Amino acid sequence: MSVYKFFSFILGLLLSAGLCANALANGTITGTVKFEGQVPHFRPINMDADPICSASHNGSVYPQMLVLGDGNTMGNVFVYVKSGLSKTDYPAPAEAVVINQKGCNYSPHVAAVMVGQKLRILNPDGTLHNVHAMCKVNPEFNMAMPKFRTEVEKTFDKPEFMFPIKCDVHPWMNAWLAVMSHPFFSVTKADGKFEIKDLPAGTYEIEAWHEKLGTKTATVTVTNGGTQTVDFSFAAPHKS
Repeated sequence: MSVYKFFSFILGLLLSAGLCANALANGTITGTVKFEGQVPHFRPINMDADPICSASHNGSVYPQMLVLGDGNTMGNVFVYVKSGLSKTDYPAPAEAVVINQKGCNYSPHVAAVMVGQKLRILNPDGTLHNVHAMCKVNPEFNMAMPKFRTEVEKTFDKPEFMFPIKCDVHPWMNAWLAVMSHPFFSVTKADGKFEIKDLPAGTYEIEAWHEKLGTKTATVTVTNGGTQTVDFSFAAPHKS
């Protein structure tokens, strides 16, 4: 082996070791979100106004605002680092976030992109949808997606917390989107679990957001290579 190849090999090992050490130095926050109290009853969505929508489901379809799993774990809760980050210039992922309108419902119901990241909106339904993003900081857009327009892409230039997306053709269709300046967030599925990875050691304010039940916050200290657990619970407001 030549001297040049030897030193290149050693440099590669050192760089790899440094990357591994840096990854191990970062921490993780995990947890579960649950609903407490009596579960409200929701009526099925009536999709009869559009036969294509109603024909795409074999049974009843319910609103997505409260999705519960075993033990009343909660889906569609957005958990993110609200404060404590020292860095602000996180690069946008090359991979797009996808929102699908299959079955005349938005999936996922709650999502987030980073500033500059592509949002891909799909329409596989073979019917007219109208995607109305009700932004306040970024430019609002309202675009028709006829059955022949099966895909569109959008990007956002500024951070903006949760704003609604709705379909003006099908009034039951709604979703929520956040535009984030950092990648430290997670959306729960029906099992209520979330995970926020690769956080530098430090103390952070973590917030859990739900579209109807508000927010819950916690302060969490992340250590090098450690995993911290924080759980959240929501309850329906008491009727006066």
